[in-house]
Amino acid sequence: MLGIHLPRLPLDVCAPPPSDGAADDAGCAVLEQGVVLIADAPARRQGVRAGMKRGGVLTLAPDTRLVERDPAREADALRAVALALLRFSPCVALDDEATLIVDVGPSLRLFGGLPSLCRQVRATLAALGYAARLSAAPTGRGAWLLARTSARARIRRRVAGPASLVRALDRLPCVLLPDARSYAGWFDGLGCRTLADLRGLPRAGLQRRCGPALLAALDRAYGDAVEPLAWMAVPPVFDVRLELPERVEYAEAVLFAARRLVVQLCGWLAARQLSLAAMTFDLEHERGRQAVPPTPLELAFATPVRDETHFMRLLGERLARVELPAAVIAVRLKATRVESVAPPADDLFPEPGGTRETRARLFELLVARLGAENVLRAAPVADHRPEAANRWLPLDAQAGKPAGGPPAVPPRPAWLLAEPQPLLMRENRPVFHTPLRMMSSAERIEAGWFDGQLAARDYYVAQDEVGACYWVFLERSGSQAAPRWFLHGLFG
Repeated sequence: MLGIHLPRLPLDVCAPPPSDGAADDAGCAVLEQGVVLIADAPARRQGVRAGMKRGGVLTLAPDTRLVERDPAREADALRAVALALLRFSPCVALDDEATLIVDVGPSLRLFGGLPSLCRQVRATLAALGYAARLSAAPTGRGAWLLARTSARARIRRRVAGPASLVRALDRLPCVLLPDARSYAGWFDGLGCRTLADLRGLPRAGLQRRCGPALLAALDRAYGDAVEPLAWMAVPPVFDVRLELPERVEYAEAVLFAARRLVVQLCGWLAARQLSLAAMTFDLEHERGRQAVPPTPLELAFATPVRDETHFMRLLGERLARVELPAAVIAVRLKATRVESVAPPADDLFPEPGGTRETRARLFELLVARLGAENVLRAAPVADHRPEAANRWLPLDAQAGKPAGGPPAVPPRPAWLLAEPQPLLMRENRPVFHTPLRMMSSAERIEAGWFDGQLAARDYYVAQDEVGACYWVFLERSGSQAAPRWFLHGLFG
C-alpha cells in the first residue's frame, strides 16, 4: 500500500502559488476558528506560527494575507488528486487528514519498482501543484501512519515486510492514531508514548478504558485484522471545472491550470481503459452585466490517444493562437468522445520511422500549430498525366475511395519536378550532368484531350554514369519539329 499525505493542502487550496512564479514577500496564513492552522515560508520568516490568533499575526506581520480554511476546496482537491492517481492503480481510497491510500502491489512491476513508482507519483502531484509525503507498507493503516509522520522524524517510511513494518510502527507516537488522541493525557501519565508502549498495555483493560475502536485501529495498522477500504468510484464521464486563483489575461498563462486537468484526465482514461478521440477545453470569462460566453477549444485526434505530453503540446499550440475577448476566471475540460482502445505494446523490433500512431500525433501537432488549411495531404485524381494525378486536401477531408484497386503501373519517382525540365542532346542521347542510358521500355501516356492540355509522352527510367536514376520522357508532337526530351522526376 502507498500512503500519500498532503501536509500543505489547506494552504495550497486557499493560497496557491502565483501563476507567474513571483514570490510573495508578505506571506499567507490559513486560519481555522480564528487560529493559525498553517503558514507559508514568507509568513514563518516573519514569526507567524501555527496556533497564533489573528490579532497576534496582524501585530507581528501586518502584511500577511489571512484566509479562512475551506474544507470544501480541500475535499475537491483530494478528489482531483485521487482521479490523477488512478493511472497507477484502480484502487485509490480517500482517507482522513489529507491522506490517500493506493494499492500499488499489482502495479509495481509495470512502473519499474517502488522507487520508480514513487518518483512518478511525486511528478504527478507536482503537476497538480501539491507537495506530498509518501510511504509504503503492507497495510493501508500502516502506510497512513507512516505518511503522517513528521518530516523531521528519522523514521523509515517505506517498509516491505511484516517484521520491518512492526519495527517502523513501534517507534511512532501513539497520538498519531486518531482514536488515541482523546486519551493522550492518560497515556502520558502511564508513560505510554509510542505505539510499542500502547501495544504493551493489557488489551482487556485498554478496551474497557478506551473502547474497541482503538484496538481495532491498532490491529489494522499492524496487519492483525482485516481493514476495509472504500475505494474511489471512477466517474462514468470526465467533465472537470477548475477555478483560477486570479484573473488571467493571456491564453498561454492558462497552461498550468490546463495541465492540472490533463493529469486528471489521464488518470481517468487509465482507470476506464479508454483512449481519447475528442475533447473540449472551455475558457470561462467573468460574469456580470457584460458577461462574455466561454471561449471553446475543440480538439479531435486522428487516432485515440491517452498521452499527457501529446495533450499538452496540442493545447499549448492551440492556446498560442487564441485571442481572449476577456479575462479568464475558470477552465473546463470535457472528454467528448472516447474509445476502448488497448494501450500499445512495446515491439521487440520497432517500426522504422515510428508507428502509425506517432505519425498521426505529428500531423495533429502540425495542424494545431499551423492551422488545418496549411497542412494538406495528397489524394489521387483519375488522370494519367503525372502532374495532374493528385490534388491536395486537408487532413480530415474525405477524398472518396476509388472504384477498384490501384492499377499496376511501372515504377514512379519519389520526387516530381514542378515543371518538366528540357534536356540537352549529345550523340542522340539526353544529357543530365552526364549522358543518360534508358533502363526500361517506353511507357506511353496520352491524356488531356478533354481539357485542352493534351500530353503525348513516352516515359523511361534513365540512369546516369554514377548510377543515379531519373524519370524522363520523350515528347511526341504531331508537328514536323524534332521530338524533345524532358526530365520529370527523381528516384530516391
